[in-house]
Amino acid sequence: MPSIWKKDITLELLRASARNTAIEHLGIEFVEIGDDYLVGRVPVDHRTRQPFGLLHGGVSVVLAETLGSVGAVYASPPGWRGVGLDINANHLRAATSGWVTGTARAVHVGRSTQVWQIDMKNGAGQLTCVSRITMAMLESS
Repeated sequence: MPSIWKKDITLELLRASARNTAIEHLGIEFVEIGDDYLVGRVPVDHRTRQPFGLLHGGVSVVLAETLGSVGAVYASPPGWRGVGLDINANHLRAATSGWVTGTARAVHVGRSTQVWQIDMKNGAGQLTCVSRITMAMLESS
């Protein structure tokens, strides 16, 4: 399968772009880039738990939006950028410790929109959350 990436993409580049952002503050890490997917993870710790000790649902959404947005930007031609139009998340299982890992895959890569699905799993490989983000693709001016 040919790569979907239309811009140079490396883990080092993604990690550098996350410095001094919410991504870094929450401990989100980019861990793998495949020909048609992107993987990142978030720790379940004092920064990311809600008062009942579970991974905050909003943090799952931040992980999903991070992976889907980054994927959309790098799957678009030079001179194009993406902005989020819509995101949803179905929280399926609680996570109380360890890491939650998200895998983002493009469902649709069009000229004006992209749709990405992000499946998040706990350390045991159990699905914790499924999210889908729609991005508007804009030509940079």
